Amino acid sequence: MGFIDVIKERAKNNKKTIVLPETGDRRTLEAASKILAEGIANLILVGNKDAIAKEADGLDLSAATIIDPSQTDKLQTYIDLLVEVRKSKGMTPEQAKELLTKDYLYFGVTMVKAGDADGMVAGAVNSTANVLRPSLQILKTAPGTKLVSAFFVIVVPNCEFGADGTFIFSDSGLVQNPNSEELAAIAGSSAKSFETLVGKEPIVAMLSHSTKGSAAHADVDKVVEATRIAKELYPNVKIDGEFQLDAAIVPSVGASKAPGSDIAGKANVLVFPDLDAGNIGYKLAQRLAKAEAYGPITQGIARPVNDLSRGCSADDIVGVIAITAVQASIK
Repeated sequence: MGFIDVIKERAKNNKKTIVLPETGDRRTLEAASKILAEGIANLILVGNKDAIAKEADGLDLSAATIIDPSQTDKLQTYIDLLVEVRKSKGMTPEQAKELLTKDYLYFGVTMVKAGDADGMVAGAVNSTANVLRPSLQILKTAPGTKLVSAFFVIVVPNCEFGADGTFIFSDSGLVQNPNSEELAAIAGSSAKSFETLVGKEPIVAMLSHSTKGSAAHADVDKVVEATRIAKELYPNVKIDGEFQLDAAIVPSVGASKAPGSDIAGKANVLVFPDLDAGNIGYKLAQRLAKAEAYGPITQGIARPVNDLSRGCSADDIVGVIAITAVQASIK
C-alpha cells in the first residue's frame, strides 16, 4: 500500500471535518466528490448553494454540508469570535462581518477556530499569502513553535533511498531565506511531521552545496550553525549536516564523503538551505522522477490549515485533504 493510500485509511478510521472555501473552483469540487465517495473526511463547502450546484454539475456532493456565510445562524458567533481574537488590532464587528461574508478564507479559518471544523484546505485559486494570513491572525502558531513552515511529502516510485522512496522536502513553500535558528526550527518541525505522517523514524539531513567542510562560504556557515543548533534543541532526533544531496541519501556516497556520520546516506527528511533550493528540488523530483508531491503542507499552525499549489489537480487536493485530516487527529 502506497503512502497516500495509508494516509487515506488513517483518515477514514478517525474521520475529521475539513472545510473547503474555494467552491468556485471545479478541481476543488471534484476532489470533494472523491473524498465523500471514499469516506475519507466530512466536508464543509463554503458558498452559495445554487452557485456551488452549478459549478458542481455532474458531481455528487450530497453528503457535504454547504454553508453560506451570509445566511448561517452562527454568523454572529463568528463575528464575536473574530472581534475577540483581533481586538488588539482594532477589529470592529462591522469589519469582522465584512471579512466573514466576503472572504471565505477568513470564514473557513474562523470555523476551525470555533471548533466547527478540524482543518481547512485552500490555495487552488488563492496565493499562499492569502491562505496563511487569516490562519496566522486567527489560529496563530502552535504552542512551543517558533516558526510556521511548509513541506512537501515526496514519494519517488521504484526508489531505494529515503523511506522506500518517501521523503519530506522542507521548506519548499513558505520561508524564503531562513537564518540558522529558523533552519533548525524547520528541521525539528519536519522531523515531527515525518514521524506523524510516514510513521517511521525521521533521519534529517541539513543540505548545502558542501559536505562536511568541502566548500567555504557564508551560505555553508549558515547550515553548519543550523545543524549545531538543531542537534542541541532536538537531541533525540537524528540530525546531521552539512551535506550535499547525494551524500545525504546515497549510502555509498555518504560513506565516502562523510565517513564519520551515522546520518549520511540514510536521510529521509531533507532540509533545504532556502526556499529557492527547496522549491526547485521538489519540482525536479516531481517532473523528472515522476514523484508524487503532496503539499505544500504547513507545520507550526495551532490547527491544520494547508495551502495548495495553484497548479494542483483534483487528485492532489484529495491527497492534501487526507493529510490534513490525519494532522487534525494528532493531539
